[in-house]
Amino acid sequence: MARNYRPRSSRGEIDVIAWDGSVLVFVEVKSRANTEFGTPDEAVDQDKQTHLIRAAQAYLARTGTRWTSVRFDIVSIVFGKPPLVTHIADAFAKDEFQSAGSL
Repeated sequence: MARNYRPRSSRGEIDVIAWDGSVLVFVEVKSRANTEFGTPDEAVDQDKQTHLIRAAQAYLARTGTRWTSVRFDIVSIVFGKPPLVTHIADAFAKDEFQSAGSL
């Protein structure tokens, strides 16, 4: 649906917005050269989640998509030979989103 979506009303950016069946998925893609300082997905802390949620709220308001048909995923990439790509579906619990405001 979209790549690098950045609403004017939010500091957040969503790397990929895509459909998985009837579910609209907001995907954060993180990468690192190695895991010396942790895995890329560990960088998606509460502050980053809040920014993602607010950007998603803006997208949902613009398109009229219902909250129950949404999820947040993380794609974690560690560059190496071969690269390690991990997809974490439904990475945040819904009650964590709702604390940032209703969708």
